[in-house]
Amino acid sequence: MEKQQRAVLRVRDADGILLVTLNRPEKKNAFDAAVWDGLREALDVARNDEETAVVVVTGAGGDFSAGQDLRAGFESALGSGGDGSSGGYAGCMAALLALDKPLLAAVRGVGIGIGATFLLHCDVVYVGESARLRFPFVSMGMVPEAASTYLLPAALGPARAAELFYTAEWIDAERAVALGLAARCLPDADLLDATLETARQIARQPLSALRATKRVLRAGHEAGVRAALDAEQAALRSQIGSPENVEAVRAFLEKRAPDFRKLRAR
Repeated sequence: MEKQQRAVLRVRDADGILLVTLNRPEKKNAFDAAVWDGLREALDVARNDEETAVVVVTGAGGDFSAGQDLRAGFESALGSGGDGSSGGYAGCMAALLALDKPLLAAVRGVGIGIGATFLLHCDVVYVGESARLRFPFVSMGMVPEAASTYLLPAALGPARAAELFYTAEWIDAERAVALGLAARCLPDADLLDATLETARQIARQPLSALRATKRVLRAGHEAGVRAALDAEQAALRSQIGSPENVEAVRAFLEKRAPDFRKLRAR
């Protein structure tokens, strides 16, 4: 519990806003077991706390999140707790989908992997001028996660989503707004204050109406999100430890470019 609280900080103010901070700045807030479980716990606390009206998620230091910590391994991320859903990625996704209150994100620096796909579940995303998003899954010998295979095409159209997935290219702050991945781009120094001010405006609204509105906004997408999660999970498990995945992780850890062509000749 103590490690989770250090990895993910929670502060609720008098206006009913829960500020959740991913807190591994030395690792660009990459997700390890403590971050996965700390974020899950924070989302569960927000859902069950009647004094919390709005949740704001940000990252400590200069980045939002570099995604899954590759040194921690993909298996630990996808693994679940004793009940099959309470730990790691699975538990965090369950808590994210269960959250029925407005969710905002303030994003500076890198948002890679889950640091980008998490934003597709947020109701409002503000980015700082330094923000750079990336969906790197194919380049890691993996497939996308967090129902992004449904949510990204729904937001951008299938062709644009496929381009971003297949190329794993970087998306700067200006393009993130143009694509509709973020609502506003702000100077880094103003980002969190502006996000919290929007959160305060939202928190003044009646909570029952906010919850009901979020439910109906989600209703048309629920089946697609659930189906995407199931398909992604099966594909992710088949790709973990594949030759392409092993080569990509080794290349990352050895700080070199991966060579996937040599695998095609086998």
